[in-house]
Amino acid sequence: MKLHYDWRLSRVIDGDGVVHDEVTWTGKRSAGAIADRLWDLQRGRLSPEARTLAERFPDAQADGLGAMSDADWPALDDDESKLFEAAAPILAKRGVADAAGDTDRRLDMLVSAAAELRSAWTTSEARCVEWTGLFLSDVDLDAQRDDIPPAVAGADSIDSAATALSVNPPAHSPSEVEWQAIREHARGVVELTDRLAAHEDAIRALAHQHVPSLAALIGPLGAARLVTLAGGRERLSRMPSGSLQVLGAHAAMAAHRRGAPPPKHGAILFSMPQISRSPRWVRGKIARFLAGKASIAVRCDHFGGETWDEEKVSEIHKETEAIKARFPRPPKRR
Repeated sequence: MKLHYDWRLSRVIDGDGVVHDEVTWTGKRSAGAIADRLWDLQRGRLSPEARTLAERFPDAQADGLGAMSDADWPALDDDESKLFEAAAPILAKRGVADAAGDTDRRLDMLVSAAAELRSAWTTSEARCVEWTGLFLSDVDLDAQRDDIPPAVAGADSIDSAATALSVNPPAHSPSEVEWQAIREHARGVVELTDRLAAHEDAIRALAHQHVPSLAALIGPLGAARLVTLAGGRERLSRMPSGSLQVLGAHAAMAAHRRGAPPPKHGAILFSMPQISRSPRWVRGKIARFLAGKASIAVRCDHFGGETWDEEKVSEIHKETEAIKARFPRPPKRR
């Protein structure tokens, strides 16, 4: 016996397709009421009619998709089709609104937006520094790099910018129109800097809330990127540590499929100083160790385990130093 149902009716059918009982929705129909019913069905709930039949036939197996494959299932009439079409956009809007409660989706939006901002900032900041250096040749483009955009953005002339940066005025000054373009570009860089900082602050706050143990271990920005690359906290928590270890190594994995050696770590784990500042011959060992710990951390976060504190994280980092100490020199080539 099977229990088939949709938003209109419910049936109990045996193996031969014989209908043993049927209950139809007799309440007042409207687009909003249909949207409510469809919302419940999407979440695996039985309709009121299906619950009624489930009580009458406790051995009947509920099948929410059975109505779609039942050739004898009654088709929608014209009125039902019109109400269903009116209910569809209501249901879609409700789904969009409900998605705002999905922390994984929110984190993905923040991480993606921050990546786009950083890409734009990197290009604009480099142009601003190079453009300024073209006129102010005495500027130290490395030591004063962070000071150049705000100094130019707040100046009313290239000479004022030189004074703000404590360098000699230029031998050749830009025209007024050109100076306005330089200053507006610098202001854009300053604005992008502030926007990027705000996005990253939001990522840190959400990551500490969503994956506190993982954020404590590898940093909130790295934790957020891992969650996003994995497709969500749950998927990351169920991922083998070996897969977590190479998240972010897309190019290296593609090269590996063409015959290159497998990557030892992805970009996210490599950004940790415990790996990036270690000798190359020990990075793989440390990455494998930290990936295992990161896998445990995100499982604690997702399945309700105890949140890791600074003492726990400090012990793990000490173990990475012990690994480094055990391999002070590269292995001998055979």
